[in-house]
Amino acid sequence: MGVQDSLLPGLRHVTKQLAKLLLLVLLLWMLFFLVVFTYFTDSQVHQPHRITPFSSESQHSSYVQHSSRAIMASHNSRWYLYAERKGNLQHRQVFQPPRAGEEFYFRNFGEHRPRTRKYLREPPKSDYSDFSSDWSVVRGLWKGQVSSKMLSHRLQRAFWGYVHSNKHNVLYKGQRKANKSREEMLCEMKQQAQLRTLDGSEQPFAHLGFKPLASSKLQQMYTTCAVVTSAGAILNSSLAREIDSHDAVLRFSAAPSKGYEKDVGSKTTIRIMNSQILANPKHNFNSSLLYKNITLVAWDPAPYNIDLDKWYQQPDYDLFTPYVNHRKNFPEQPFYILHPSFIWKLWDIVQSNTKENIQPNPPSSGFIGIAMMMNLCEDVHVYEYIPSMRQSSLCHYYEKYYDAACTFGAYHPLLYEKLLIKRISTASEEDLKKKGKVTLPGFSKINCPL
Repeated sequence: MGVQDSLLPGLRHVTKQLAKLLLLVLLLWMLFFLVVFTYFTDSQVHQPHRITPFSSESQHSSYVQHSSRAIMASHNSRWYLYAERKGNLQHRQVFQPPRAGEEFYFRNFGEHRPRTRKYLREPPKSDYSDFSSDWSVVRGLWKGQVSSKMLSHRLQRAFWGYVHSNKHNVLYKGQRKANKSREEMLCEMKQQAQLRTLDGSEQPFAHLGFKPLASSKLQQMYTTCAVVTSAGAILNSSLAREIDSHDAVLRFSAAPSKGYEKDVGSKTTIRIMNSQILANPKHNFNSSLLYKNITLVAWDPAPYNIDLDKWYQQPDYDLFTPYVNHRKNFPEQPFYILHPSFIWKLWDIVQSNTKENIQPNPPSSGFIGIAMMMNLCEDVHVYEYIPSMRQSSLCHYYEKYYDAACTFGAYHPLLYEKLLIKRISTASEEDLKKKGKVTLPGFSKINCPL
């Protein structure tokens, strides 16, 4: 017993040392596992993902002219990006996941079933984190030098999602040249962007009796015109007097002037609308004063190959029924539907002026409206299409909804549209930065070689 008692302290000491060594090995192994796990998790968050849009069974609320589609990003990135099956507007939104009990959706104009949505009352935290990136893009636009690589990571993911999905089966066969002169770009637009509206002479519209309903050709000429975008940056601009001084003023979709007269003016001559304005009862198209006593122009995306039969059967929103009813009820009011060939030729022009792949989706209402007014006016003055010093993530001046995608694009190739407009503008740097104003010549004033 004495010998055993003398050995016990030694055994206990050895056991303690082994336990400490085992614990140390275990801690080192856990630390190694944590480091490896963190490394791979972070790499997944920061690497670009190829993301494919997915269908949604719910419809977007309705309210604006730019659209909103997005794509689903990695769960590890803590972002949820929603994608919609259809839509036609400027900006497919990307933002943080909703809090419990709230539902936030990207604006979409392609579904026909009701959807619930609550508005963001302040910019999502992501917009604060992207603030420096956004201003880098704005400065790039001022200089006429931008690229999709300058966008925030979330907008880049949305951008590449749409490039890969190619919903409209776009197959561009034209040439690309990023260093055209201003004169070359203007002549390209004059030659290829001649305004065209549905006249009812093509099938299936001729068979359906559209021809007697179609308004006469949209060709009224104005000396000077204002294109007033719906950008939130126009708030506090005090541009009313300047805007209303023009012979004609173009506004977009459901953008009001009442209550915002100091900044946006009160005069409206033409209103261009995406198809959901006509189809969604929320906008009261038949009764709202927004759509009375002015010229109306509607548009809806069609397949890139201009399949009119398919377009008539499957528009993003049914604009044809409201159009026919309105023409019958108000035959004296000028009302036009833009021909899809006009819209897709505008897309071709944007793609032809950059070597980068742009989103294969229709151009924004803003760009469509600008090109339309270049057909109708001698001089075109556009406000807050290219952001001024007042740039913010507020999407529209009349709604409390925030997302930088409304300015730089996700679904629409907005970034490239704005770059093209900047390159053909004659506005001074002061006008651009203080007023968000660009000045463009109408096609009638552009002299091109034969």
